[in-house]
Amino acid sequence: MKTVGYLEGTDSLFLTRLTVNGIDTLPLGNGADNHGKYIGLLTKSDNISLVIGYLHKVIPIDERGIAPKDMLYTCKLHKIQVMLIVPAEIQKDAKRILKEAAEDVMLVDPKNLWDETMKVMR
Repeated sequence: MKTVGYLEGTDSLFLTRLTVNGIDTLPLGNGADNHGKYIGLLTKSDNISLVIGYLHKVIPIDERGIAPKDMLYTCKLHKIQVMLIVPAEIQKDAKRILKEAAEDVMLVDPKNLWDETMKVMR
């Protein structure tokens, strides 16, 4: 069975729809929100195919000294696709904020989230 890891704030009805379609979900945390397993500790044994969340969940507070690429490193290491939910009209700004991490994530407009998720999960 495939699994989607999700960051806090991901739409509950979207997650329910995944479950109904036979896809497991696993809550993930960004190290500050105490929401599930810390994303930086993902391993192959977690069997995650995709990580979904909103942009702000991977943008750490400046004082912590962690860049988005650092937070998402294990996803890159284990070849886990990361999909960040960002409205189409601000995706250019989101890429600028993500810096180097922009190369390793897929930005998805909320209205296309289901279709893009199914493309990855098939």
